[in-house]
Amino acid sequence: MLKPIGPVPLRTGWGLERLHGGLVLRACLLLTAFSVCAHVYLERVRGGRASPAPLAAVAARSGRPTLASHPGDDKPEAGTTRPGWALRRRVSHVRDGATKKKEPSLSREIEGGGEGRLRPHKKALRWHIELEPWASEHHSLEDEARRFLHYITTPQVSCGSLANGKTDEGEGSLGAWAVCLDQSYSLWHKVHSKHCRIYSLGLGMEDRTLEGFLAQAGCEVHCFDPSLKQPHRQQQARLWLHRLSVDWRDPNPAARAQHHQHASTKKLATILNDFGHREVDVLKADMESAEWKILENLVLEGVLDSVGQLLLEVHLHWAGFEVGGHDPSVVRYWFSLLQELQRANFRLFRCHSDPAKPHVFLHKNVLNASSTYTLGFVNTKWKP
Repeated sequence: MLKPIGPVPLRTGWGLERLHGGLVLRACLLLTAFSVCAHVYLERVRGGRASPAPLAAVAARSGRPTLASHPGDDKPEAGTTRPGWALRRRVSHVRDGATKKKEPSLSREIEGGGEGRLRPHKKALRWHIELEPWASEHHSLEDEARRFLHYITTPQVSCGSLANGKTDEGEGSLGAWAVCLDQSYSLWHKVHSKHCRIYSLGLGMEDRTLEGFLAQAGCEVHCFDPSLKQPHRQQQARLWLHRLSVDWRDPNPAARAQHHQHASTKKLATILNDFGHREVDVLKADMESAEWKILENLVLEGVLDSVGQLLLEVHLHWAGFEVGGHDPSVVRYWFSLLQELQRANFRLFRCHSDPAKPHVFLHKNVLNASSTYTLGFVNTKWKP
Protein backbone atom coordinates (compact mmCIF):
# COMPACT_ATOMS: atom_id res chain seq x y z
CA MET A 1 0.00 0.00 0.00
CA LEU A 2 1.44 3.35 -1.03
CA LYS A 3 2.07 6.05 1.64
CA PRO A 4 0.92 9.62 0.96
CA ILE A 5 3.72 11.95 -0.01
CA GLY A 6 1.79 15.24 -0.27
CA PRO A 7 2.81 16.86 2.99
CA VAL A 8 6.54 16.40 2.37
CA PRO A 9 6.91 19.03 -0.40
CA LEU A 10 4.93 21.47 1.72
CA ARG A 11 7.32 21.12 4.68
CA THR A 12 10.36 21.30 2.39
CA GLY A 13 9.15 24.47 0.64
CA TRP A 14 8.35 26.18 3.94
CA GLY A 15 11.89 25.46 5.23
CA LEU A 16 13.52 26.87 2.11
CA GLU A 17 11.39 29.99 2.34
CA ARG A 18 12.37 30.52 5.99
CA LEU A 19 16.03 29.96 5.11
CA HIS A 20 15.95 32.54 2.31
CA GLY A 21 14.16 35.04 4.57
CA GLY A 22 16.81 34.70 7.30
CA LEU A 23 19.60 35.28 4.80
CA VAL A 24 17.90 38.36 3.43
CA LEU A 25 17.37 39.76 6.97
CA ARG A 26 21.01 39.19 7.87
CA ALA A 27 22.16 40.82 4.67
CA CYS A 28 19.95 43.85 5.39
CA LEU A 29 21.36 44.16 8.92
CA LEU A 30 24.95 43.95 7.69
CA LEU A 31 24.27 46.51 4.98
CA THR A 32 22.68 48.89 7.49
CA ALA A 33 25.62 48.55 9.91
CA PHE A 34 28.09 49.17 7.08
CA SER A 35 26.18 52.26 5.98
CA VAL A 36 26.12 53.68 9.51
CA CYS A 37 29.86 53.09 9.95
CA ALA A 38 30.64 54.64 6.59
CA HIS A 39 28.49 57.67 7.42
CA VAL A 40 30.22 58.19 10.77
CA TYR A 41 33.65 57.83 9.19
CA LEU A 42 32.85 60.34 6.42
CA GLU A 43 31.47 62.84 8.95
CA ARG A 44 34.62 62.60 11.07
CA VAL A 45 36.83 63.05 8.01
CA ARG A 46 34.84 66.07 6.83
CA GLY A 47 34.75 67.55 10.36
CA GLY A 48 38.47 67.15 10.85
CA ARG A 49 39.19 68.93 7.58
CA ALA A 50 36.70 71.73 8.04
CA SER A 51 37.03 72.64 11.73
CA PRO A 52 40.41 74.44 11.65
CA ALA A 53 39.15 76.95 9.10
CA PRO A 54 36.46 78.53 11.30
CA LEU A 55 38.81 78.52 14.32
CA ALA A 56 41.48 80.22 12.31
CA ALA A 57 39.00 82.78 11.03
CA VAL A 58 37.78 83.55 14.54
CA ALA A 59 41.34 83.82 15.77
CA ALA A 60 42.22 86.15 12.92
CA ARG A 61 39.29 88.45 13.70
CA SER A 62 39.69 88.47 17.49
CA GLY A 63 43.45 88.10 17.82
CA ARG A 64 43.12 85.14 20.20
CA PRO A 65 45.21 81.99 19.75
CA THR A 66 43.50 78.82 18.63
CA LEU A 67 43.23 75.75 20.80
CA ALA A 68 45.25 73.80 18.27
CA SER A 69 48.23 76.13 18.58
CA HIS A 70 48.04 76.49 22.39
CA PRO A 71 46.72 73.33 24.03
CA GLY A 72 46.95 74.91 27.49
CA ASP A 73 44.68 77.86 26.67
CA ASP A 74 41.42 76.05 27.35
CA LYS A 75 41.30 77.39 30.92
CA PRO A 76 38.50 79.77 31.87
CA GLU A 77 39.08 83.50 31.77
CA ALA A 78 38.56 85.90 34.64
CA GLY A 79 34.93 86.50 33.77
CA THR A 80 34.05 82.81 34.21
CA THR A 81 35.40 82.42 37.72
CA ARG A 82 32.98 81.11 40.27
CA PRO A 83 31.17 83.95 42.01
CA GLY A 84 32.30 84.62 45.52
CA TRP A 85 35.93 83.57 45.21
CA ALA A 86 37.20 87.13 45.11
CA LEU A 87 35.23 88.05 48.22
CA ARG A 88 36.61 85.32 50.46
CA ARG A 89 39.03 86.67 53.02
CA ARG A 90 41.98 84.53 54.00
CA VAL A 91 44.82 84.86 56.48
CA SER A 92 47.97 83.70 54.78
CA HIS A 93 50.21 82.06 57.32
CA VAL A 94 47.67 80.88 59.88
CA ARG A 95 46.14 78.53 57.33
CA ASP A 96 48.64 76.93 55.01
CA GLY A 97 45.84 76.07 52.61
CA ALA A 98 45.59 77.09 49.01
CA THR A 99 45.10 80.66 47.97
CA LYS A 100 42.75 80.22 45.05
CA LYS A 101 43.56 82.04 41.87
CA LYS A 102 41.53 83.04 38.89
CA GLU A 103 42.66 83.03 35.33
CA PRO A 104 43.39 86.54 34.10
CA SER A 105 41.66 87.68 30.98
CA LEU A 106 43.51 87.81 27.69
CA SER A 107 45.57 90.92 27.15
CA ARG A 108 44.47 93.65 24.82
CA GLU A 109 46.43 96.58 23.53
CA ILE A 110 45.33 99.98 24.86
CA GLU A 111 46.92 103.36 25.16
CA GLY A 112 50.47 103.62 26.27
CA GLY A 113 52.31 101.27 23.93
CA GLY A 114 50.88 97.78 24.18
CA GLU A 115 52.75 95.01 22.42
CA GLY A 116 49.88 94.37 20.04
CA ARG A 117 49.58 90.62 20.70
CA LEU A 118 46.92 88.96 22.78
CA ARG A 119 48.10 86.19 25.04
CA PRO A 120 47.44 85.07 28.60
CA HIS A 121 49.92 86.07 31.28
CA LYS A 122 52.27 83.38 32.49
CA LYS A 123 51.26 81.89 35.82
CA ALA A 124 52.87 79.40 38.14
CA LEU A 125 50.85 76.55 39.60
CA ARG A 126 51.30 77.50 43.23
CA TRP A 127 48.76 77.83 46.01
CA HIS A 128 50.72 79.09 49.00
CA ILE A 129 54.17 80.38 49.82
CA GLU A 130 56.80 78.27 51.52
CA LEU A 131 57.21 79.32 55.15
CA GLU A 132 60.82 79.47 56.27
CA PRO A 133 61.94 77.60 59.41
CA TRP A 134 61.73 79.52 62.64
CA ALA A 135 64.67 81.76 63.44
CA SER A 136 65.22 79.85 66.69
CA GLU A 137 63.68 77.02 68.64
CA HIS A 138 62.17 79.55 71.06
CA HIS A 139 59.87 81.07 68.36
CA SER A 140 60.34 84.45 70.00
CA LEU A 141 59.46 87.81 68.51
CA GLU A 142 62.91 89.23 69.15
CA ASP A 143 64.65 86.39 67.28
CA GLU A 144 62.29 86.67 64.32
CA ALA A 145 62.61 90.46 64.25
CA ARG A 146 66.40 90.33 64.43
CA ARG A 147 66.61 87.99 61.42
CA PHE A 148 64.07 90.02 59.43
CA LEU A 149 65.62 93.42 60.17
CA HIS A 150 69.11 92.18 59.37
CA TYR A 151 67.88 90.99 55.98
CA ILE A 152 66.17 94.22 54.94
CA THR A 153 69.00 96.49 56.12
CA THR A 154 71.89 94.58 54.50
CA PRO A 155 72.28 95.27 50.75
CA GLN A 156 73.20 92.17 48.77
CA VAL A 157 74.49 93.85 45.60
CA SER A 158 76.09 97.23 45.05
CA CYS A 159 74.65 99.81 42.67
CA GLY A 160 77.11 102.19 41.10
CA SER A 161 74.51 104.80 40.23
CA LEU A 162 71.32 105.61 42.14
CA ALA A 163 68.99 108.17 40.56
CA ASN A 164 65.55 109.69 41.01
CA GLY A 165 65.83 112.93 39.03
CA LYS A 166 67.37 115.22 41.62
CA THR A 167 70.50 117.10 40.68
CA ASP A 168 72.52 115.89 43.65
CA GLU A 169 72.67 112.11 43.59
CA GLY A 170 74.13 111.76 47.04
CA GLU A 171 72.56 109.09 49.21
CA GLY A 172 71.18 111.64 51.66
CA SER A 173 69.41 113.71 49.01
CA LEU A 174 67.68 110.94 47.10
CA GLY A 175 64.89 110.42 49.57
CA ALA A 176 62.99 107.18 49.77
CA TRP A 177 62.64 106.27 46.10
CA ALA A 178 65.52 105.68 43.70
CA VAL A 179 66.28 103.29 40.86
CA CYS A 180 69.54 101.50 40.14
CA LEU A 181 71.09 102.77 36.90
CA ASP A 182 74.17 100.62 37.12
CA GLN A 183 75.35 99.49 33.70
CA SER A 184 75.52 95.93 35.02
CA TYR A 185 71.73 95.76 34.86
CA SER A 186 69.29 96.20 32.04
CA LEU A 187 67.51 99.39 33.15
CA TRP A 188 70.44 101.64 32.25
CA HIS A 189 70.53 100.26 28.71
CA LYS A 190 66.76 100.43 28.30
CA VAL A 191 66.65 104.04 29.48
CA HIS A 192 69.27 104.99 26.93
CA SER A 193 67.39 103.17 24.17
CA LYS A 194 64.09 104.67 25.42
CA HIS A 195 62.41 101.26 25.60
CA CYS A 196 61.67 101.15 29.32
CA ARG A 197 58.33 100.79 31.10
CA ILE A 198 57.48 101.86 34.65
CA TYR A 199 54.51 100.94 36.86
CA SER A 200 53.84 103.06 39.94
CA LEU A 201 51.29 101.72 42.43
CA GLY A 202 50.00 104.08 45.09
CA LEU A 203 47.04 105.41 47.03
CA GLY A 204 46.23 109.12 46.88
CA MET A 205 48.47 111.96 45.83
CA GLU A 206 52.14 111.28 46.46
CA ASP A 207 55.58 112.38 45.37
CA ARG A 208 56.02 111.50 41.70
CA THR A 209 59.53 112.87 41.28
CA LEU A 210 60.90 109.50 40.23
CA GLU A 211 58.07 108.91 37.75
CA GLY A 212 58.55 112.33 36.16
CA PHE A 213 62.29 111.79 35.88
CA LEU A 214 61.88 108.44 34.13
CA ALA A 215 59.20 109.82 31.80
CA GLN A 216 61.50 112.66 30.78
CA ALA A 217 64.26 110.10 30.23
CA GLY A 218 62.05 108.42 27.62
CA CYS A 219 60.36 105.67 29.64
CA GLU A 220 56.69 104.79 29.36
CA VAL A 221 55.28 105.47 32.83
CA HIS A 222 51.90 104.29 34.19
CA CYS A 223 50.70 105.55 37.58
CA PHE A 224 47.77 103.79 39.24
CA ASP A 225 45.66 105.77 41.69
CA PRO A 226 42.01 104.92 42.57
CA SER A 227 41.29 108.48 43.70
CA LEU A 228 41.45 109.95 40.19
CA LYS A 229 38.27 111.40 38.66
CA GLN A 230 38.97 110.19 35.12
CA PRO A 231 39.57 106.55 34.19
CA HIS A 232 42.68 107.42 32.16
CA ARG A 233 44.55 110.68 31.76
CA GLN A 234 47.84 111.62 30.16
CA GLN A 235 49.62 113.99 32.52
CA GLN A 236 52.66 114.63 30.38
CA ALA A 237 54.46 113.06 27.47
CA ARG A 238 54.87 109.33 28.16
CA LEU A 239 53.22 109.54 31.61
CA TRP A 240 49.69 108.22 32.10
CA LEU A 241 47.44 108.20 35.15
CA HIS A 242 44.90 105.39 35.62
CA ARG A 243 42.01 105.18 38.07
CA LEU A 244 43.00 101.75 39.32
CA SER A 245 44.35 100.24 42.50
CA VAL A 246 46.35 97.03 42.55
CA ASP A 247 44.93 94.35 44.83
CA TRP A 248 45.75 90.72 45.59
CA ARG A 249 42.45 89.52 44.08
CA ASP A 250 40.18 90.46 41.22
CA PRO A 251 36.68 91.80 41.91
CA ASN A 252 33.71 89.48 41.89
CA PRO A 253 32.30 89.37 38.30
CA ALA A 254 28.73 89.32 39.66
CA ALA A 255 29.35 92.49 41.66
CA ARG A 256 30.80 94.22 38.61
CA ALA A 257 27.79 93.29 36.49
CA GLN A 258 25.39 94.46 39.18
CA HIS A 259 26.93 97.92 39.45
CA HIS A 260 27.45 98.28 35.67
CA GLN A 261 30.89 99.79 36.04
CA HIS A 262 34.51 98.85 35.67
CA ALA A 263 36.30 97.63 38.77
CA SER A 264 38.66 100.06 40.44
CA THR A 265 40.86 97.28 41.87
CA LYS A 266 42.58 94.46 40.00
CA LYS A 267 45.48 92.09 40.39
CA LEU A 268 48.70 93.14 38.72
CA ALA A 269 48.63 90.11 36.41
CA THR A 270 45.18 91.18 35.21
CA ILE A 271 46.33 94.75 34.59
CA LEU A 272 49.34 93.54 32.63
CA ASN A 273 47.08 91.42 30.44
CA ASP A 274 44.53 94.21 29.98
CA PHE A 275 47.25 96.63 28.91
CA GLY A 276 48.98 94.09 26.70
CA HIS A 277 52.26 94.42 28.61
CA ARG A 278 54.62 91.51 29.15
CA GLU A 279 57.39 93.25 31.10
CA VAL A 280 57.81 96.10 33.58
CA ASP A 281 61.32 97.44 34.06
CA VAL A 282 60.52 99.15 37.38
CA LEU A 283 57.61 98.34 39.70
CA LYS A 284 57.18 100.93 42.45
CA ALA A 285 54.67 100.03 45.18
CA ASP A 286 53.52 102.13 48.13
CA MET A 287 50.34 100.33 49.14
CA GLU A 288 49.92 101.42 52.78
CA SER A 289 50.13 98.02 54.49
CA ALA A 290 48.60 96.05 51.60
CA GLU A 291 52.08 95.30 50.24
CA TRP A 292 52.41 91.90 51.93
CA LYS A 293 49.32 90.36 50.37
CA ILE A 294 50.08 91.96 47.00
CA LEU A 295 53.64 90.62 47.13
CA GLU A 296 52.26 87.19 48.00
CA ASN A 297 50.01 87.33 44.94
CA LEU A 298 52.94 88.30 42.69
CA VAL A 299 54.86 85.29 44.00
CA LEU A 300 51.99 82.83 43.59
CA GLU A 301 51.12 83.92 40.04
CA GLY A 302 54.71 84.07 38.80
CA VAL A 303 54.51 87.78 37.94
CA LEU A 304 57.94 88.54 39.40
CA ASP A 305 59.61 87.08 36.32
CA SER A 306 58.19 90.07 34.41
CA VAL A 307 59.70 92.69 36.74
CA GLY A 308 63.21 94.15 36.43
CA GLN A 309 63.40 96.24 39.61
CA LEU A 310 61.06 96.29 42.59
CA LEU A 311 60.80 99.36 44.80
CA LEU A 312 58.70 98.46 47.82
CA GLU A 313 57.69 100.37 50.92
CA VAL A 314 56.97 98.05 53.85
CA HIS A 315 55.03 99.04 56.96
CA LEU A 316 55.94 97.25 60.17
CA HIS A 317 53.79 98.98 62.79
CA TRP A 318 51.14 96.28 62.36
CA ALA A 319 50.70 92.95 60.58
CA GLY A 320 49.05 94.35 57.45
CA PHE A 321 45.76 93.75 55.70
CA GLU A 322 44.48 90.17 56.03
CA VAL A 323 47.63 89.03 57.84
CA GLY A 324 47.01 87.65 61.30
CA GLY A 325 48.41 85.46 64.02
CA HIS A 326 50.71 86.01 66.96
CA ASP A 327 53.59 88.41 66.44
CA PRO A 328 56.44 85.91 65.86
CA SER A 329 54.46 84.11 63.12
CA VAL A 330 53.70 87.43 61.41
CA VAL A 331 57.39 88.30 61.18
CA ARG A 332 58.15 84.78 60.00
CA TYR A 333 55.59 85.27 57.23
CA TRP A 334 57.18 88.59 56.23
CA PHE A 335 60.62 87.00 56.10
CA SER A 336 59.29 84.06 54.06
CA LEU A 337 57.95 86.47 51.43
CA LEU A 338 61.35 88.12 51.15
CA GLN A 339 62.94 84.70 50.72
CA GLU A 340 60.54 84.09 47.85
CA LEU A 341 61.99 87.25 46.29
CA GLN A 342 65.45 85.81 46.85
CA ARG A 343 64.50 82.59 45.05
CA ALA A 344 63.12 84.69 42.19
CA ASN A 345 66.63 86.20 41.73
CA PHE A 346 65.86 89.56 43.38
CA ARG A 347 68.69 91.09 45.37
CA LEU A 348 68.49 94.05 47.73
CA PHE A 349 70.50 97.07 46.53
CA ARG A 350 69.11 99.79 48.81
CA CYS A 351 67.31 100.26 52.12
CA HIS A 352 66.01 103.64 53.27
CA SER A 353 64.27 104.55 56.51
CA ASP A 354 62.96 107.97 57.42
CA PRO A 355 64.34 109.04 60.82
CA ALA A 356 61.18 111.08 61.39
CA LYS A 357 59.03 107.96 61.35
CA PRO A 358 58.09 106.46 64.73
CA HIS A 359 60.03 103.46 65.97
CA VAL A 360 57.12 101.04 66.23
CA PHE A 361 57.35 97.35 65.34
CA LEU A 362 54.07 95.46 65.68
CA HIS A 363 52.87 98.06 68.22
CA LYS A 364 56.05 97.65 70.25
CA ASN A 365 59.55 99.07 70.42
CA VAL A 366 61.58 96.08 69.22
CA LEU A 367 65.29 96.52 68.49
CA ASN A 368 64.65 100.23 67.88
CA ALA A 369 63.20 99.37 64.44
CA SER A 370 61.48 101.98 62.32
CA SER A 371 57.85 101.59 61.36
CA THR A 372 58.56 102.10 57.64
CA TYR A 373 61.35 101.02 55.29
CA THR A 374 61.69 101.56 51.54
CA LEU A 375 63.49 98.68 49.84
CA GLY A 376 65.02 98.47 46.38
CA PHE A 377 65.46 95.06 44.71
CA VAL A 378 66.97 94.29 41.31
CA ASN A 379 66.25 91.16 39.33
CA THR A 380 69.74 89.80 38.60
CA LYS A 381 68.39 87.68 35.72
CA TRP A 382 67.64 90.90 33.85
CA LYS A 383 71.10 91.41 32.41
CA PRO A 384 71.85 93.71 29.44
